[in-house]
Amino acid sequence: MNAPIEDYALLSDLETAALVGRDGSVDWLCLPRFDSPACLAALLGTRDNGFWRVAPLGVEGPCAHRAYRPDTLVLDSRWETAHGTVRVTDLMPPRDGLPCLLRVVEGLSGCVRMRSELRPRFHHGRVVPWIRAADDCTVALAGPDALWLHTDDAGGEHPSTDGAVLDFSVPAGRRLALRTVWAPSHRAERPAPLWVPADTVLKETGDFWRHWTARCRYRGPWREAVVRSLITLKALTCASTGGIVAAPTTSLPACPGGERNWDYRYCWLRDSALALSCLLRSGYREEATAWVDWLVRAIAGDPADLQTVYGVGGQRLLPETEAPWLPGYEGSRPVRFGNSAAGQFQLDVYGEVMEALFLSSRAGIPLPGHVWSLVEALMAHLSGHWREPDHGLWQVRGSRRQFVHSKVMVWVAADRALRMARLFGRDRVSGEWRALGEEVRREVCRQGWDPVGRSFVQAYGSPSLDASALLIPRLGFLPGPDVRVRDTVRAMRDLSYGGFLRRYPAEGPGSDGLPGAEGAFVSCTLWYADALAATGHLAEAREVFERVLAVRNDVGLLSEQWDPDAHRQLGNAPKAFSHISLVETAFALTRAAARRAPPPGTPPRPLGIRAG
Repeated sequence: MNAPIEDYALLSDLETAALVGRDGSVDWLCLPRFDSPACLAALLGTRDNGFWRVAPLGVEGPCAHRAYRPDTLVLDSRWETAHGTVRVTDLMPPRDGLPCLLRVVEGLSGCVRMRSELRPRFHHGRVVPWIRAADDCTVALAGPDALWLHTDDAGGEHPSTDGAVLDFSVPAGRRLALRTVWAPSHRAERPAPLWVPADTVLKETGDFWRHWTARCRYRGPWREAVVRSLITLKALTCASTGGIVAAPTTSLPACPGGERNWDYRYCWLRDSALALSCLLRSGYREEATAWVDWLVRAIAGDPADLQTVYGVGGQRLLPETEAPWLPGYEGSRPVRFGNSAAGQFQLDVYGEVMEALFLSSRAGIPLPGHVWSLVEALMAHLSGHWREPDHGLWQVRGSRRQFVHSKVMVWVAADRALRMARLFGRDRVSGEWRALGEEVRREVCRQGWDPVGRSFVQAYGSPSLDASALLIPRLGFLPGPDVRVRDTVRAMRDLSYGGFLRRYPAEGPGSDGLPGAEGAFVSCTLWYADALAATGHLAEAREVFERVLAVRNDVGLLSEQWDPDAHRQLGNAPKAFSHISLVETAFALTRAAARRAPPPGTPPRPLGIRAG
C-alpha cells in the first residue's frame, strides 16, 4: 500500500527535491534535477522501484513526531521504541556542485537498533544498478548515473545486487551521519560532498534557510503558514535557471485508481504572474528577478510559438510517455513522464506574460532591452488570434472552446500593455490596444454572462460555472462591488464540495469528460476567499481561508486538491500554485481587515447601545 500523499515532507537543494514519508522512507527523488529521471520511485509503485529508509530496526510504522526546524527545510523525525528514543534529521544542503541528501541519526535516550536500507532504481524506478563497495563507500552505477553512499564510522554497509543495508546501534548522545551523493557515472573519483562534516552541513543549511525567511515582509496573523508556503515555493525554484516547477512529482492522481495523472515537474506560464506577485509582495526581489529572467528566455522567438509549459531550463520539447513498469500510486495508471499540454493553444498565457512583464516593470526589475519589441510582437499576434477558441486555463484534453477566462486574460494583456506603454513613454500604439481591450470586455460581458444563472460562465453559450471567474475582480476586469461580480461569487456556491470549491462541475457539459471525479481544488478555494473579501464578506472569507489552513499536512504542505469525503490530499504535491495562492490570500485578507479596522484611538462602541 502507498502511504497517503499527506504523509510526505519535502526536502530540496534548490535544483531537485525528495519526498520523505512519516515512516522514514525517501520514496521519490529525481537526480540531478527536478525534471530528471527518478532514482527512487516507490511513490509510484513499490519498494522494488527504489527507496531509502532509515528507521528503528523492526519498526514498520510511522515516527512518533516530526517537524521542520523553525523557518527552515530541515526535518526532524522522532522515533520512540521500547529500547529508547532516536531522532533522524533529514536535509538537502543548497546545491554547490553535486546533489547530496544527508540523514543524521542521534540517540536521545536508551539504545536503539537502527537500519538503513537503500535500494536505488535508475530511470524512473526501472533499472537495477550495479552495486559495489568502493573503499569506505557503496556506489550504485547504471548508464549515466552513479549514486554514492557513505556512513560515518558504522562498520560499513553491506552491498548486494539489490541495494545496501546497514544495521547499527545508537546509544544516547551518539550521532551518525549517512549521506548519498549523485555524480555522473564517468567520474571515477569519490564526490567531494561525502567528506564535508555533517555538523557543518547541518549548520550551514539551517543558517541559509533562516536568513532567507528573515526577509519575509508578511506580518499578519498567519505568518507561520505564509513562511512555510514561501519556503516551499523557494524549494520548488531551480536556482541555476530561475524556473519554478509546478510540483516536484508526476502522476499523483486527482482520482485514485484513475487516469488523471500528469507530470508537473515543469514550469507553467499560467503560474508566472501570481508567482511574481507573491515573491515581490513578500520581499523576495532576487527570486522574482530570476523568475522573470527565466520567463523572458523561455518565451523568446515567434509569439505564435508561445507554449503553456516549458522545461526547468526553458526547453520546449516535453514529449509525454507512459511507464508501464510502474503500477502507479494506488494503482493509478498510466504513470506519465513529460506533458503534451506543451503543444496546446492557450490564449490566457499571453495575459499571464503581459501581467508578469508589467509587474516587473512597475517594481523596477531590470528587463532586457528587447522587452518592448517582445511586448509589441505578442500584442500583434494576439490581436489577430484572440477570437479563436482554445484549450483554456485547465488545459482540457478535448476540443477547443471559447473559454471566458481566456478572453478575460486577453483583456488583461491589452490593459497591461497600455500600462507598460505609459511607463516606457511609448503611447503611439495605445489607441489600438485600448480598442482591443474595450472590444474584448464588451464581448465577455455579453457572451460570457448568463442572465438566467446570474453569473459569468465557463465558456460562451454554456451555463456551466468555472472557478476561474473568481479572478475577475483580482485582475481588474470588473471591480468587486460590481453586481455581476457579486452575483458570480454567490453562484460559485454551486461548485462547493464539502466546504471547498471544485474548479468546474464534476459532471455535465462543463466537465472535462475524463472518467472519475476529482477532488476540490485548493487554489480555487483560496480564490473564493479572495473574492468574498473583495465583495465585502470578510468574515466568510476568513472562514474559508482557515478551512484551507486546516487541511495542510503535519508539516504545513498542500497538494493540488483535497478530498472532503475521504479527508485526504490528492494530486501532485506539494503544489506551488496552492502555496502561492495561500500567500496571496493571506496578504489580501490582512489588507482587507486593516482597511476595516477603526482608526487608532477610536473608543470601543458600548455593547447594546446604538451609535448616534
